[in-house]
Amino acid sequence: MSQPLVGRTALVSGAGNGLGRAMVGQLAAAGARVVLVGRHEDTLREAVAALNLSASSARVEICDVSDVDSVARLAAACADERISILVNNAGVPGPVADLVDIEPDDWDAVFAVNVRGIYLMCRAFLPAMMSAGDGDVVNVASVSGKRPLARRTPYCASKMAVIGLTTTLAHEVGTSGVRVNSLSPGPVRGPRMERNFRLDAQRTGSSPAEAEAAFVSRAALGRMVEEQEVAQGLVAMLQIPGLTAADIDLSGGMVAR
Repeated sequence: MSQPLVGRTALVSGAGNGLGRAMVGQLAAAGARVVLVGRHEDTLREAVAALNLSASSARVEICDVSDVDSVARLAAACADERISILVNNAGVPGPVADLVDIEPDDWDAVFAVNVRGIYLMCRAFLPAMMSAGDGDVVNVASVSGKRPLARRTPYCASKMAVIGLTTTLAHEVGTSGVRVNSLSPGPVRGPRMERNFRLDAQRTGSSPAEAEAAFVSRAALGRMVEEQEVAQGLVAMLQIPGLTAADIDLSGGMVAR
C-alpha cells in the first residue's frame, strides 16, 4: 500500500470518534504519525485501540480547543514533535431552532469551538511550520456554510467563517511555504446526522426516515457521504503541493434548493 505521508506528523483535533477517528485511520494508513487530540482521554484511547495504532504511530493529548490555556499546554506538550499537518476537525453542531429562539450563550458556544478553536490552534502551531518552510493546515468546514439550512443558523454561520478564515490565512502564510485549505463535507452518515433527522422529524411531524430522504434529495448522488470518503479526501488533498486557499466540497453533490 502506498504511504505518501511517511515521515510526517499530523495533529487531528476532535479525533476520538466519527469523522475525526476516520481521518486518523486514513492518515496513519498513509504513513503519518498522528497526534490524537480531544477533550476525553478514554475516547481517544479507544480510537487508538480500535484503529490498532502503535505507540510509534500515534499519541494522545487532551485539549479543549476553545480554551487558550488548554491550547498553550497542548503546544508545549507537542514541542518534541515536528507537526507538519494540522487538521482542525473539532466542532459542535449547536442548536436546532429558529434564530429568534436561540440563546446568546448557545450561539457563543458554537463559535467558541468551530471558529475560535481553529484560530487558537493555528496561532499555536503555525509558527513552527512557517519557520520550517513547509506544512499543511486543513480546516473542516461544511457545505452548510455555503447553502441554506433552516434552523441551523449558528452552525452555518460558523462554517462560513471557517471558509473565510481559511482563504485569508492561506494568503498570509503562503510565502512561508505553508498551505491552508478547508474541506467541506456534506451530510456525513453517523450519529450527528441521525440526531438532526430526529429533531427535524419532531418539528415537522414526519418520521426520521422521511426527514433523511428529504434532506439527501438535494444531493446529486441522492445519498449521504461516508466518513471514510471524507477521510480519503483529506489524504488526497495533502498530496497536491499547489493546493492552497481552496475549499473542497465532498458532499455527494449537495446543492442549495
